[in-house]
Amino acid sequence: MRVVFWVSVALVGYTYIGYAAWLSIRSRFRPRPVRLAAHTPFISVVLIVRNEAAVLEDKLHALLTMDYPDERVEIVVVSDGSLDGTNEILSRFASNARVHITVNREHLGKASGLNAAIDAVSGEFVVFTDARQKMAKDAVLHLMENFADPDVGCASGELSLGDPVSGEMLKGMGLYWRVEKSIREMESRSGSVVGATGALYAVRRSLLVPLPPETILDDVLIPMQVVRQGARVVLDPRARIWDTPDLGTRREFSRKVRTLSGIYQLLKLEPWLWGDANPLRFEFISHKLLRLVVPFALCAALFSSFFLPALIYRIALTLQLLFYALGAWGTLAKNRNPAGRIADAARTFVLLNLAAVVAFANFIVGRKPAWSR
Repeated sequence: MRVVFWVSVALVGYTYIGYAAWLSIRSRFRPRPVRLAAHTPFISVVLIVRNEAAVLEDKLHALLTMDYPDERVEIVVVSDGSLDGTNEILSRFASNARVHITVNREHLGKASGLNAAIDAVSGEFVVFTDARQKMAKDAVLHLMENFADPDVGCASGELSLGDPVSGEMLKGMGLYWRVEKSIREMESRSGSVVGATGALYAVRRSLLVPLPPETILDDVLIPMQVVRQGARVVLDPRARIWDTPDLGTRREFSRKVRTLSGIYQLLKLEPWLWGDANPLRFEFISHKLLRLVVPFALCAALFSSFFLPALIYRIALTLQLLFYALGAWGTLAKNRNPAGRIADAARTFVLLNLAAVVAFANFIVGRKPAWSR
């Protein structure tokens, strides 16, 4: 039981602390700076939408007025079986020569929409974005500066949970995302990021490979395919895009289940990701796969500490029970005092690991979470 306990603790510790510490050392002593320069090639902005009537018009106006030469931008939109007013909004932009629209009457899935859009683009670089998030006017301009470096094949923007006026949310999911961004930034400074920010990233069109139609995580698979071809994936924190900080516990939980289910799916669809063919195998395992194992390590640590009589294990058991109780209290605590913020962080940690368990169950039974806004 002692071996089970310490192996479980070590795995959890490495996943959330050890890997970040290793990245910090690597980025400090073996940095790989990107050679930035002004760069405004012809680009294609790709937007796959489904039932986005509430936000689509604002997003299209933002893309048409962003800080980038108008004559060097085309916008390719695919409506994937939308049932609300999405298609009517798109029809109002059909006369704009810079906007190219495809309407699929049937719901084919985001990956199929991406494949169709990629086949239709003309740009040397393809920018992928989503409808809901609000993009800084100069975000794409900053992304393109990274491609002045010939080693860069994919450049990711930085998603912030909050808004440009009040800033980022630093509790709950916002705190978790802040930690996640710091890991991605360290990966970028010393090599390549394992995946990209799905709300905003750009890729050299020559490096794009068709996606399996059932793909959930295009923002992981496309960047990893870029790395497989010998190019870098970098993150540019200047390319900001903002999202709602709190979509509600149920929607946040469902979104995390979908993301983690997508990792399981990639292991099945693209087995090279965890083999020698993946130049980022170590980073992929450390950053993505171990997070799928953590909830089971947490259960093993809790279970084993029940049966170990030494004082250190009694203390460990007490601390674990207190932490989970704090997480349960965090679902009810609405105050912003330090205790409430700690409880909210514990709650977020517990929910993320519960989502990993649900994702594992989805993988076992073959259930694929549906794509919806």
